[in-house]
Amino acid sequence: MYGEIITIGNELTSGRTRDLNAWYAAGRLTASGLRVVRITSVGDDKIKVTEALASALSSSRFVIVTGGLGSTDDDVTCGIAAQALERPLCLDKTTLEAIRAYVELRGRKMTPSLEKMAWMPEGSRIINPRAGVCGFSLMEKGVSIYFLPGVPEQMRYLMDNFVLPEIISQYGNLPSIVQRTIKVFGIPEPAIAELFKQIKGRCGDALLGFYPQFPENHITITLRGDDKPFLLTEMERITKGIEDLLGPSAFARDADNMEDVVGRLLVRAGLTLSTAESCTGGLIGHRITNVSGSSSYFLGGVVAYSNDAKSRLLGVSNDTLASYGAVSDQSAGEMAGGVCRVIKSDIGLSVTGIAGPRGGTEEKPVGTVYIGICTRSGTRSFKFLFRGKREQIKIITATAALDILRRYLSGYPFISCL
Repeated sequence: MYGEIITIGNELTSGRTRDLNAWYAAGRLTASGLRVVRITSVGDDKIKVTEALASALSSSRFVIVTGGLGSTDDDVTCGIAAQALERPLCLDKTTLEAIRAYVELRGRKMTPSLEKMAWMPEGSRIINPRAGVCGFSLMEKGVSIYFLPGVPEQMRYLMDNFVLPEIISQYGNLPSIVQRTIKVFGIPEPAIAELFKQIKGRCGDALLGFYPQFPENHITITLRGDDKPFLLTEMERITKGIEDLLGPSAFARDADNMEDVVGRLLVRAGLTLSTAESCTGGLIGHRITNVSGSSSYFLGGVVAYSNDAKSRLLGVSNDTLASYGAVSDQSAGEMAGGVCRVIKSDIGLSVTGIAGPRGGTEEKPVGTVYIGICTRSGTRSFKFLFRGKREQIKIITATAALDILRRYLSGYPFISCL
């Protein structure tokens, strides 16, 4: 029931590439009731890979190895594995013929580097031998070892369709796993950490996790057992208890995003939306239109970056711009009202601010942002002071704007600081 993951490649240990394979494999294994006891990343180094394999064989029942199966000089996993396991490299004729067919179909020539991909440790069994995406597995000292490509799409395909079903079949009835993620916005990370201490005492045998995911915070709940109906009921009880503690700041569960929640609320209320963006440069509109069906409630947006555009396109008063500036409570309110009027939507959402790293003043430092919302009941605007790099300020501004809209549509109190 327990195993480990070894990912191989200099691109991983140098930080040039994120280790998405380990993340994906661990998530899929855990969700299936299997335990991952260790994840190891090593470069294309024979000694280190050999050490990692030896360690895995002594402590795990199965091992997933990704990377180093290609045709380039640094793809050395097959040779290293053969040496580490003291097995000779053997030519697999099925794989060789598949490579030749692939090469001929594309009008290319067979080369020694391509043929290298068909050599693997003695006793290996090809995974998915008749297709263009394949890996191999072998048994060593009672441990199943699966060698998969490092290309994420290929690795995921083999993992889901071949490797995971085979591992599960070896262990019979595994315990049921029920998992949930609660997404939170509007409570600072230290305050969440304090709440987390209270939460832990109310959740019985549930395994809890707390993970900052800028600009949100995520709380994960995992339950394991043999009685799945009971686990589902218990999960709902625990989730509700945590959401009650968090209040309106708990905005979504699992795969839902802020824009998904806002979209459903707009549909339920039968209201339409338009946006007026300055410092976010269209990011809010981009997120809203990432949701399928958003055309039923999102009428359009205006990216008014310059003062002239704010005046001409949205009707922001020149007196307002001269007296208070583009980054102001007054400008945000007039932008929200202006886009409502121009696009004829029920709600207008606006943002204007200083994303940096230049442009800040003592009165209005970098990170100063105003968010406006115009509804049938009037116009309001909110001031925030965000910290971070330019991209971070844009991201948190867009999220805060959508959160203000969510709170309005849900009847929750607004937040005025983050």
